[in-house]
Amino acid sequence: MSRRGFLQAGAGLLLAAGPPSSLLHAAGSNEYRIVAAPAHARLAGPDHAETGVWTYDGTVPGPLVRLRQGEPARLVVENRLTQETTVHWHGVRLPNAMDGVPGLTQPPIWSGESFVYEFTPPDAGTFWYHPHANSLEQLGRGLAGAMIVEERDPVAVDRDLLWLLADWRLRETGEIASGFGNRMEAAMSGRVGNTVTLNGHASEGEPVRAGERVRLRLINGSLARIMSLRFEGHKPVIVAIDGQPCEPYEPDGGRILFGPAMRIDVVLDMQGEPGRRYEVVDNFYDGLSYRLTQLAYDQQPPIREHPLDASLDLPRNPLSEPDLGTAERHDLTLQGGMMGGGMMAGTGGMMSGGLMQGMMGMGGGPAWAINGMSMTGDGHAGMAPALTFQRGRSVVLILRNQTAWWHPMHLHGHSMRMLSRNGTPVPHRQWQDTVLTAPKDVVEVAFVADNPGDWMLHCHVMDHQMTGMMTVLRVT
Repeated sequence: MSRRGFLQAGAGLLLAAGPPSSLLHAAGSNEYRIVAAPAHARLAGPDHAETGVWTYDGTVPGPLVRLRQGEPARLVVENRLTQETTVHWHGVRLPNAMDGVPGLTQPPIWSGESFVYEFTPPDAGTFWYHPHANSLEQLGRGLAGAMIVEERDPVAVDRDLLWLLADWRLRETGEIASGFGNRMEAAMSGRVGNTVTLNGHASEGEPVRAGERVRLRLINGSLARIMSLRFEGHKPVIVAIDGQPCEPYEPDGGRILFGPAMRIDVVLDMQGEPGRRYEVVDNFYDGLSYRLTQLAYDQQPPIREHPLDASLDLPRNPLSEPDLGTAERHDLTLQGGMMGGGMMAGTGGMMSGGLMQGMMGMGGGPAWAINGMSMTGDGHAGMAPALTFQRGRSVVLILRNQTAWWHPMHLHGHSMRMLSRNGTPVPHRQWQDTVLTAPKDVVEVAFVADNPGDWMLHCHVMDHQMTGMMTVLRVT
């Protein structure tokens, strides 16, 4: 038996008899065992019907994986679905073989099998995990969980809260609507749902106390929904983006804008009135504003009269600073999608994998491309790299969004320093692994190609990825 087969067989036995991952972690271990399997959840609230979902360890979202920076972790994933799966540890700079892309970095985890992920997280911060096989449907049916890698010296706050946000397309019966992979949606904004959950349920209110300082970790686990959160009566301060600390700053208009797969850590000083409720509203889409939840203050007096006088600076992670003077520069042009009048944007070039040339239609061909090339699906063996970098080289990528739609572009295995957007320098020393590009945006990012392997770069609107907006960058 191969080493992988041995590990899978052994992991299966351990999973069958072992305690849930939360109990394992309580023992102080960096080891988790997580089972992907069908279950049920009351997403819309206790007065609504249950929804059949796909889960990690029977819950939506899956168990919180809490690791320690610089310490080895071992995560055993067992697949009890009726289809293959993998797990991608989103945003973690880990070895390529642990990245969870079927065919490209690992064989798929077949139904009834297990896979052992082992890596040492170099960065503290907020991350998450989700499938990278049939990812549109698997993520859309509930397979997602949060990962926190703890800082050695945490920021001074009274509480550390996590909101994993997701949206769902539910029928009146409570069941998840079919129609994953709708071609018209795929060529536009993707599958946006009709129900938004906070940590797996529609939230009426989140309890807070006057005077406390809260670190709020926001994760957008949606298939396609871009969010723009406003906190009534409060001034959020952004302290980290995609797990990477930045210079603390208040966003323009107090608006927290983030696309699918992005994470934003904010600090909130709860200066509201005891007993009062303050709305948290998402108003990204014109005419479709809704209340995500409320900050529900209890009746107790403030725990302090004035906000904490403590630094909001998080300790930096060990990221290599790119040398902009010697960096390679490459353009990556995002193309395709539905334009005005129901027309598709053409790419004017050959596309990989036996795909079509020129205009992209709706009859099963790709809807999107990067530099005229489309890669569809979730990743597979033999994906030719669009660019190849020598290990240790500094790289500048110019992302040119020539489409009429938003694209959160995610690079595996690396974090990118934000340089400029439409010619304007990006302030606050921001690093991201998922860069949200608005229609017609030109965004410059830089990174050091210091993690060897074949790494996916793709749009995290999952419909867009599945229909062509994906490529591979190779580090040798």
